[in-house]
Amino acid sequence: MSELPAVRGRLTAHAPLAPLVWFKAGGAAQWLFEPADADDLADFLRGLDPAVPVLALGLGSNLIVRDGGVPGVVIRLGKPFAGVTALDATTLRCGGGASGILVSSTARDAGVAGLEFLRSIPGTVGGFVRMNGGAYGRETADVLVEAEVVLRSGERRTIAVGDLGYTYRHSALPAGALVIAATFRGTPGEPAGIQAEMDRIAAAREASQPLRSKTGGSTFKNPDGHKAWALVDAAGCRGLRRGDAQVSEKHTNFLLNLGTASSAEIEALGEDVRARVKAASGIELEWEIQRVGVASENGEAA
Repeated sequence: MSELPAVRGRLTAHAPLAPLVWFKAGGAAQWLFEPADADDLADFLRGLDPAVPVLALGLGSNLIVRDGGVPGVVIRLGKPFAGVTALDATTLRCGGGASGILVSSTARDAGVAGLEFLRSIPGTVGGFVRMNGGAYGRETADVLVEAEVVLRSGERRTIAVGDLGYTYRHSALPAGALVIAATFRGTPGEPAGIQAEMDRIAAAREASQPLRSKTGGSTFKNPDGHKAWALVDAAGCRGLRRGDAQVSEKHTNFLLNLGTASSAEIEALGEDVRARVKAASGIELEWEIQRVGVASENGEAA
């Protein structure tokens, strides 16, 4: 790590990650790289020792950063990757760092319907593509045409939606690949009607989710034929606490940081919930939130 490639963007050593993630907890990145553009990113990865781990960071909404921090390089795609442009009457090209709110709002202004659901996902285009993000009956696979990525080797590649192997909250995107752009296609629509659907989705989220809390979004994937929140509730976990970490009383598939919870407490609470659900229903919940880094300052492997 002493000989990192030269960059035109910003490279920061020992960068605190807690301010950049929704839980407001966790350790620092060994290095945080915010590239100036796609060429800067590709050149950096091409020159970086292949043994150095790399992690992409979006809005930090679906992430637990463990308290010992993240070794290697965390890459954050900022403003240079946050643009959204209408290509034609139904198609948008979106930067990997663009938020779901920006994508859906730009689609509305361009009269492109079908992307309203992205407004409700607290993340960026890169995360949507990697995790097949979805909500309210739709998912990324329904609207994606292709994604432009930079591989860990620095190679740039465009991957069609059919080659991403999409399943529920999963893609076959190559390990270490960073999504720098995506093309989405909707259908022609009237801006007023698109806004009405966005408003409906926003109201539904406000009514059912703890949006003004330090949280990580949906904690567990929905098992086949079940809703994760219902299994958590039936197992008696509503309001369950471990230190300042709590299962939301408003929506039981959300974990909260009520104050100064450590990432270890948040993750341990999630494991408590998984154990109780398994005991009550026989169903083993699978984490939807990504957990990264090392468990503690003593360097214990995650």
